[in-house]
Amino acid sequence: MKRTTVKSSLSASQINHVWPGALTIVLSAFVLIVILTWSYWPIGKELFIAWQSDDDYSAGQLVPFVALFLLWRERKVLAQCRLVPCWIGGVIVLFLAEAIRIFGLLAIRPSIERYALVLTVAGLIIMIAGWRVFRRIFWIVGMLFLMVPLPSMIHERVNVPLRSIATTGSVFLLEAFGATVSQQGNVMTINDNIPMAVAEACSGLRMLMAFVIVAAFVAYMVKRPRSQKAVLIISSIPVAVMCNILRLVATAVLFMFASAEVAQQFFHDFAGLAMMPAAALLLFAELWLMDRLIVPEPDSQQNQVIYRSEATAVVGDKSNTKEEPNA
Repeated sequence: MKRTTVKSSLSASQINHVWPGALTIVLSAFVLIVILTWSYWPIGKELFIAWQSDDDYSAGQLVPFVALFLLWRERKVLAQCRLVPCWIGGVIVLFLAEAIRIFGLLAIRPSIERYALVLTVAGLIIMIAGWRVFRRIFWIVGMLFLMVPLPSMIHERVNVPLRSIATTGSVFLLEAFGATVSQQGNVMTINDNIPMAVAEACSGLRMLMAFVIVAAFVAYMVKRPRSQKAVLIISSIPVAVMCNILRLVATAVLFMFASAEVAQQFFHDFAGLAMMPAAALLLFAELWLMDRLIVPEPDSQQNQVIYRSEATAVVGDKSNTKEEPNA
């Protein structure tokens, strides 16, 4: 009975000692989150409008939900992590985010202000939960950058080459299958009487952004080395370009053998939905191919154990050979 009373008194004293500190952390974090939410509310509103108005970046609105799902998936691991707030590191990251935000505001660069929003989320995590938790969810926080539309300068530098590659690749495949195609810029003339223009919306940037998001999600879910995950994400770019070329070729075939209305409906409705499962299958096929081509390195500890066992066996054999003449 005495031991139980001592343990209960110690636990009560520990709770009374820890509770004020935990309450202070929770209240401080809550106040800080409310202030930053109020501060970044206009930026979040503009980001939502950009998702709804620009089809190229409409897939970005799925990124926060994907991040929440991944956090829920890691809930058991995160529950075992001890919260060690790092106020200095969090404040440094928050000041950096605010400096970037002010620069984007003065330079009239909305995308830079939106990137500052992601850095602010990272600073809050470091300040409230600490570096250990942040390192655990670093990949998830990094995925939030994919929800931000590209800056206008980078958008133009990416979109124009994508249109050119899509047009040239479609002409090559159509000619390979026997069609007569002439190209003038981003306009194809099929069989000398069917014009087909590759507009800015047909560049494949929308598909590219969606494929990169899918590749990042798959790379996080699979248990592979970091090098293979990096290859998976980088390879999503040529996969998206190839899928867009195939979509343009299928649309051109419908222009030849059906009608313009059917072709346009196919391009904007069915083809866009069909390419997402196709891209996922290509990513998993790539993982299967890496399993066949890349030989996993043996565990170093296992090699040491085998080496030590062999060494002891050799020493034992030598000792036995030395003892045999004496016998």
